[in-house]
Amino acid sequence: MQISPEQGQFMGFLVRLMGVQRAIEVGVFTGYSSICLATALPEEGKLTACDVNEEWTKTAIRYWGKAGVADKIELVLGPAEITLSQLIETGCSGSYDFAFVDADKENYGVYYELVMELIRPGGLILFDNTLWSGKVIDESVTDSDTLAIRSLNQQLIRDDRVDLSMLPIGDGLTLVHKR
Repeated sequence: MQISPEQGQFMGFLVRLMGVQRAIEVGVFTGYSSICLATALPEEGKLTACDVNEEWTKTAIRYWGKAGVADKIELVLGPAEITLSQLIETGCSGSYDFAFVDADKENYGVYYELVMELIRPGGLILFDNTLWSGKVIDESVTDSDTLAIRSLNQQLIRDDRVDLSMLPIGDGLTLVHKR
C-alpha cells in the first residue's frame, strides 16, 4: 500500500519544479507520500492530507514530526469526498497547484472531478495504481477496484480539459495536467 522510494522522489521533484505552494493528498496511509510532498514544499507551503483511518494516520503524524514537516501538513479525517466538497464550498476552487490521489479505488472517478475543481489551470494531479498490476488490461478481471481504475483511465483519456502521461513507476502513476 506504500508508494515506492522512486515514486516519492519523483513526486517531490515535480513539486519543486512547479513551485507548488498548496497541495492536496487523498489517502495518507502511514505518511510516506506526505513526507515526500511536504519536504519539497517551500517553507510557507501547505499540504491538505485527507484520510479516513485514524489508526494509520497516527503513524503518519509521528513520522511527519520526525521528518520536521508536521507544520506544513493539515490532516483532515473523514471521507475525502466530503472534505474536497467542503473545500470547494468554502471558496478554494482553483487554488491548489498539485494533488496526489492514492485512496479507495472505487471513488477515483469522484475524487478526479472534485480535485479538478480545486486545481488551478496549469496544475497537476497524480493518480497512483493506474496500471493495477496489469489487471486493467485483462478484461477477465472484473473486481470493483479494477473496474474503477479502468473506468478512471477511460475518463481521463476522453477528457479534453487535460493532458496525460502514464508512467510505469510503482504500480502505474498517471500525471494529469489541467489545461
